[in-house]
Amino acid sequence: MSEPVRVRYAPSPTGFPHVGNIRTALFDWVYARHAGGTFIVRVEDTDVARTVPGALGAIFDGLRWLGLDWDEGPEVGGEYGPYFQSQRLALYKEAAERLVAQGDAYYCFCSPERLETMRAEQARRKVPPGYDRLCRNLSPEDARECQAKGITPVVRFRMPLKGQTEFDDIIRGHVRFENSTIDDFVLMKSDGYPTYHLASIVDDHAMRISHVIRGEEWLSSTPRHILLYRALGYPPPVFAHLPIILGPDRSKLSKRHGATSITDYRDDGFLPETMVNFLALLGWSLDDKTEIIPRDALVKNFSLERISQTAAIFNREKLTWMNGVYIRQLSLDEFTQRALPFLEKGLPDSIKRPLDLDYVRKVMALIQERVRQLTEVAELSLFFFEERLAYEPAMLIEKKMDAAGTLKALQVSLERISPLASFETGALEAVLRPLAEELGLKTGQLFGTLRVATTGRAVAPPLFETMAVLGKERTLARIKAAIYKMGK
Repeated sequence: MSEPVRVRYAPSPTGFPHVGNIRTALFDWVYARHAGGTFIVRVEDTDVARTVPGALGAIFDGLRWLGLDWDEGPEVGGEYGPYFQSQRLALYKEAAERLVAQGDAYYCFCSPERLETMRAEQARRKVPPGYDRLCRNLSPEDARECQAKGITPVVRFRMPLKGQTEFDDIIRGHVRFENSTIDDFVLMKSDGYPTYHLASIVDDHAMRISHVIRGEEWLSSTPRHILLYRALGYPPPVFAHLPIILGPDRSKLSKRHGATSITDYRDDGFLPETMVNFLALLGWSLDDKTEIIPRDALVKNFSLERISQTAAIFNREKLTWMNGVYIRQLSLDEFTQRALPFLEKGLPDSIKRPLDLDYVRKVMALIQERVRQLTEVAELSLFFFEERLAYEPAMLIEKKMDAAGTLKALQVSLERISPLASFETGALEAVLRPLAEELGLKTGQLFGTLRVATTGRAVAPPLFETMAVLGKERTLARIKAAIYKMGK
């Protein structure tokens, strides 16, 4: 195409931004960045009755969190605004009236009650639902009579009764629909607000949208849109309909699979880098094997042609694995900064605030390799911050050890490390590793006992590094507490 790439993400504030919705925004954004084009956000807020409070803010928050900055739209402006459809109603009214004047649309005065009865009869007869075109050939006299009665009509598009509507889709290839299978759809509702079909076409033309990238659920609406473009004399954009996203069991994606608001993933401790990478692979691939694709590589290599026609599978386990990979790639300082809010929120109120950042950094160095979600950092590091450890004395006794041998191991360990001037990793290891042999124990037995004594857990970061971070005073106090537990 010789025209510049201009793509739009057009969310509706009728719900919070879920995975499928945001995947569309990502593909729009990546394609615009790859092509050196323009990414536009346009809010489709004409469904007033279904508007959800807070949804629009969540949509913007989700985009910002993922780094999907927009070039035109709310908050940034642009020469093709306004970018809220509720502020563009005059444009839709003008287009609808032009279509009626041309004979491509007509006023329909059918009441909601009549339409409901019609649909019930169609269901009873097991025929496809659709408007029966009662008002399609209404005479001007009958139309004036309806208006005199105070009936506010809707505007319906006059679908061709025969023939086919065809178009080319970048992902789906050549697509053909029989016109006879499509009813005369509504363009303008009786409340003066347009339907998606009319508003999106008018706005996409006015905003010079070059590519419409959207979910495959809109594929069956595209023949309607093609005919609308023709009737209005607009050149249609290029279409690309993304594959549906399914759960691991290949059923429709639902909350149990992870179809929650994108901001929930932020709050659950997923990194935005992870989500961008993961969402990009829901239908697109770099090759047949690469899983970790940084943002710059994604932008460089993205193409609409590599988007698959087959359904994408949302796998929460894969997302969690990928998040762990990205967390391990962070520098220690970056990991500490990202973990800090989750520590502040997750640690008990009894732990003194503010947290010591230098101490937190030392703790994070020991747990970074084990973290898969940032929500885990508080639990994994709790023993570094709490004053008293709660565990059963039996946990101190390792396999093939008894209470007396465990007590002796703790007492001798305390004696050997108490005089240490340096409480660093090397100094601790130099004392404790040979001590195991001296006590007739395997290193795993002695270290296991000391691990429980100092952390209250059987599984924890490496022992000597843990003791060094805890510091001499706290480590000795915990070993003394363990001796007390064993001596009771």
